[in-house]
Amino acid sequence: MAEWKRNWRPAAMTPLESDNSAPKGFEKFTFAGIGMKCSIIEPKSLSKTSDWASIVSELEQWGEVPDTSSLQSISISEDESGPIAILHAGSEWFAEFLPWGSDGMLRRRSESASEICDAPCGGYSWEGIDIMVIRKNPPMGIDSDENLREALQAGEVGVAREILGACGKSLGLYHQHVNSERVTPADPIRWNQRLAGIEESLRAHSMWRAPHSRDAECMLGLGSVRFQDFKEGKIRIGRPRLSDALFPPKCEFPAIRDLASLVHDLSRIHHNTACNLDIVDLRSALIGGWRESAPSNWSSDSVFYTHRGGLAIWEYEQCLLDVVEAVSNQSGAPQPSTNLISYVRPFQKRMFNNRTIAALSVLLAFLGASSLANTFPFSGEELPIPLACFLSSAALMRYYRRLAPPPEMPFSRFF
Repeated sequence: MAEWKRNWRPAAMTPLESDNSAPKGFEKFTFAGIGMKCSIIEPKSLSKTSDWASIVSELEQWGEVPDTSSLQSISISEDESGPIAILHAGSEWFAEFLPWGSDGMLRRRSESASEICDAPCGGYSWEGIDIMVIRKNPPMGIDSDENLREALQAGEVGVAREILGACGKSLGLYHQHVNSERVTPADPIRWNQRLAGIEESLRAHSMWRAPHSRDAECMLGLGSVRFQDFKEGKIRIGRPRLSDALFPPKCEFPAIRDLASLVHDLSRIHHNTACNLDIVDLRSALIGGWRESAPSNWSSDSVFYTHRGGLAIWEYEQCLLDVVEAVSNQSGAPQPSTNLISYVRPFQKRMFNNRTIAALSVLLAFLGASSLANTFPFSGEELPIPLACFLSSAALMRYYRRLAPPPEMPFSRFF
């Protein structure tokens, strides 16, 4: 029986046996190097059916899982997210291992959105960490990634826009569904600290911090969202990506981060297919589809407002995560991420220059208020000056807000 090639491991980092204990049938490693470190837990072997009983013997199960006693045969495969076992026990079950685990949110997402998503039906955890999820009878057919690539290569803009709008709407429906499940206030301090840690590790020349909108509430986000996760109108609740092991999230995130992940995947596909279609038009279709079905407060203009971070800063985070994974594998500069990052500094400079207009608006408002205070009690002859200051201040602030780069336009299109 074939063994796993273990291509999910960070190839450029050195594996060290971990001192921490692992459940029966598993082994735990610490990978270190290139200024990064991560822990990985893997199954030792699944060469025979009796190995399955050994592997799950010390794990806590949740949801629906296959009956060990009726297991007939096992075959194995893998992808970039970890090992996979196909179990034949009356019907086909797919056991997807989580090499870097999950904090329990994957289970929470699965239980919350099982009706509208392609979600795991069950899984296994160990010491509170999910290390395996189980799927049964996954949807058949071609995923949206393949359909979108074919449309872009054929130059069929109408078909591409339809696919993008449908995927955006499906993602928005997921966010609408979990809106009542778990919502906590925005957490810009931790979000900015996370970016700072990634930038420091990569020794990046770019740096970006943002205040973020209060409407960007934390919720049960999907994390990594790709077009390959969309099939038959449902979103596949997938496993964490390698960057989640290298930089474990210590906070929750807003819905717009999921959208940024999908928008960035569009950039990858657009780049890899050498497509000539306008990326702004394609992004507009995707964003419009999401805003059509997502909760209104999570998709409001204030959440998208670029001067406060908006979609742009979450796209920047996605670019950094691509670089993190490329560095851990020494696989070369990932495109279009590195190209987009190169535009961050001039992009920020442009926004900084815009702030002089906002500062002038605040100054005029202050002068108007000072004039009113100095002329109290008011007379009709003295009102025109403060009134003119307030009107000018409002006009300048409106102009400043209109200067905010629209979310449909990527960094590189401003220069």
